[in-house]
Amino acid sequence: MKRTGFTLVEILIVVIILGILAAIVIPQFTQASNDARTNALASDLQTVRSQLQLYKVQHLDNFPDATISTLLTSRTNQAGATGTDANSYPLGPYLQKFPTNAFQATNAVKTTGSAGSGSEGWWYDPGTGSFSPNDSTHSGM
Repeated sequence: MKRTGFTLVEILIVVIILGILAAIVIPQFTQASNDARTNALASDLQTVRSQLQLYKVQHLDNFPDATISTLLTSRTNQAGATGTDANSYPLGPYLQKFPTNAFQATNAVKTTGSAGSGSEGWWYDPGTGSFSPNDSTHSGM
């Protein structure tokens, strides 16, 4: 009776080839993950910045104060007060929820100092309406 099957050497060659292919493919997935987070960050920045401009137009040329996340996710009146009654607070909400910085994993907003330091996800200047990520890598976006 003739026996057929793979030898140990043939199996080792296949395993080595699979290992080489995995070493080539896995880093590409890691880079794709970082690219996706960067694209999500850029999209969130564009959304918040456009809503800040809309808020400014509707609120007598004033940007939201330091409570930006509350003001953009609540109903407001022209003076910037928040409430739930649609007649008394006819403006907003501008965002359903305030975005999370994908690299900092938080949606907290820093309103003092400069961008790129601290643990908050975002940096915002209420005086100028400047809004950016609060991490050293992406603060220039």
